[in-house]
Amino acid sequence: MKRTLILNANIVNEGRIFEGDLLIEDDRITRIDGDLASFPSDNVIDAKGMFLLPGIIDDQVHFREPGLTHKATIYTESRAAVAGGVTSFMEMPNTVPNALTQKLLEEKYELASKSSIANYSFYMGASNDNLEEVLKTNPKNVCGVKIFMGSSTGNMLVDDISVLENIFSKSAAIIATHCEDEATVRSNTAVYHQKYGDDMPIRYHPEIRSVEACYKSSSLAVELAKRYHSRLHVLHISTAKELSLFDNSKPLHEKKITAEACIHHMWFSDKDYDQKGTLIKWNPAVKASSDRDAIFEAVKNGTIDVVATDHAPHTLEEKNNNYWKAPSGGPLIQHTLVAMLEFHLNGKLGIEEVVEKMCHNPAILFRVKERGFIREGYFADLVLVDLNTPWTVSKSNILAKCGWSPFEGQTFRSKVVNTWVSGQNVYSNGKIMEGNSGHRLTFHE
Repeated sequence: MKRTLILNANIVNEGRIFEGDLLIEDDRITRIDGDLASFPSDNVIDAKGMFLLPGIIDDQVHFREPGLTHKATIYTESRAAVAGGVTSFMEMPNTVPNALTQKLLEEKYELASKSSIANYSFYMGASNDNLEEVLKTNPKNVCGVKIFMGSSTGNMLVDDISVLENIFSKSAAIIATHCEDEATVRSNTAVYHQKYGDDMPIRYHPEIRSVEACYKSSSLAVELAKRYHSRLHVLHISTAKELSLFDNSKPLHEKKITAEACIHHMWFSDKDYDQKGTLIKWNPAVKASSDRDAIFEAVKNGTIDVVATDHAPHTLEEKNNNYWKAPSGGPLIQHTLVAMLEFHLNGKLGIEEVVEKMCHNPAILFRVKERGFIREGYFADLVLVDLNTPWTVSKSNILAKCGWSPFEGQTFRSKVVNTWVSGQNVYSNGKIMEGNSGHRLTFHE
């Protein structure tokens, strides 16, 4: 049995911060106590002054494999994940081919089993014509069903209301939605293309992927979920208007309708387009500072339940195109935890709130088995952070395969020191410990 002992850490868990020691035996946390220093161990880490958090569970990433591996692979992006304290990820089905059959979905799990350094799950994709396959999804070992209620790669736009009704009424798995009304986006696109042609300024992106497009689609998803008593999780909320659709009067485990915010909608606003250009082109779009501030407040007050990345890398060559040709999305997984800790250091969030939104709540919402908390008997998915070691994001320290970040030039005051995945120290002081350690996530029904 391999033992790792972490001493003198400030342990952040379930709303508390307390100094203590933690023992890992093989893949599990076996002891949490005030004095384990004399316990025989293979590896001892003195974490005095540092903070030990549960590993981050990121419920929305795009790792691009199979079919788009010039942008990213499960191997490269899982390395970036653990460098950012993310120990588990849930990946989207808009790879090539789209994961629209159970066979194609299982092929992605097989790829991850051979290459992922982090724990993994993959969403089953929905289209207008694969209902039978969608309803075969096993909620015990698949994180959920993803519906693009707006443009996506390949054949993944679901705009047939009868298909939506069937999924919402019959799916045993949680339904995760990308909500932008396709007709509204197309109408806005025609207007702006006629006005600007190929010289369309990036700053009008939030006028095309508009507040109205988001609200119309999100409100439809929520209406369907209420009608059919579905478990619905609306991804990457980008507008203040959508917040009226969600409720913070119940504890998370009692909610059937939940919402996610992503770091880019909490950090950037439309004022950043002139400087960042297409590097911050996302769908849904980064919108006004009033939207950003409302989203931040909704994260704090529990209207929004989870903070994630929507890590979606493209090459710089692809991004350095005009507005119409530049794809939406960007790499974020390595820097989201330190960005959230920057909010903490600025006095805007408690570190306990960071852990709640990025660790505990994804585990509760998705019913992840034995992860997301620092508890005896749970898997040892852990991240040790130093809140007083400034560093600056540069091309030399970016691990995503695409080699760039919208945070380049940003100095963060906190740093990930160590990351453990199922008891294995996979990242230590800037170095990846090679060898896949990730497990397939499993879920309570």
